Amino acid sequence: VSQDTGVTMPGADIVTQNDLLIVGPGVLGRLVAEKWLKEHPGCKVFGQTASTDHHSELTDIGIIPSLKGSTISQKAPYVIFCAPPSRSDDYPGDLRVAASNWNGEGSFLFTSSTALYDCSDNRLCNEDCPSIPVGRGPRTDVLLRAENVVLEAGGCVLRLAGLYKIDRGAHYFWLRKGTLDSRPDHIINQIHYEDAASLAIAIMKKRPRGRIFLGCDNKPLSRKEIMDAVNKSGKFDTKFQGFTG
Repeated sequence: VSQDTGVTMPGADIVTQNDLLIVGPGVLGRLVAEKWLKEHPGCKVFGQTASTDHHSELTDIGIIPSLKGSTISQKAPYVIFCAPPSRSDDYPGDLRVAASNWNGEGSFLFTSSTALYDCSDNRLCNEDCPSIPVGRGPRTDVLLRAENVVLEAGGCVLRLAGLYKIDRGAHYFWLRKGTLDSRPDHIINQIHYEDAASLAIAIMKKRPRGRIFLGCDNKPLSRKEIMDAVNKSGKFDTKFQGFTG
């Protein structure tokens, strides 16, 4: 049932073993949905959103939409939380609600950020590196508290590096600015949205419990290398002018 429109979908209240709930089906969540539906034909994918603005788009790609806070008739075996903290008054509380909608069978995954690794001295960073302590800053504190909710519920955390695709990400932001007052040799860690979605699905299918994973591509690049590639690609109408830092 789509809570806001009253549209009833056949069997939407009957949960099957591969059904998936996506909290925050934005760019990443939609890619997860499309890949999940291809791998699990016949399953249902539910999407919880903060508004009804994009519900028709979600329905078009096979997601059963509902508003955040809507009552779910049955718990889902797979839950992935992709919503950002920016639109929430109680982010850890939102994770508790998501955890309560998981039946504990398949997998519960929260997409977090590699910003939580206490690693800024140019050494290699992996899942075993320490996390920054609570109290370092309000933005990271919110994520750390949210992660703890997930881990305590038996779910897993996927800390993602900078997400990007052709028209989203650091390169696109810098391209629109034209110049950037930053060091050109600073190393940037990224992961493509498609790869992040595939990684999230691979983790969920393994059904691990209480683990933190790091999601990053295997080619760290400097800011200059990224923007040189953008300028050479021929895919953009403008050229990046350069770094001044």
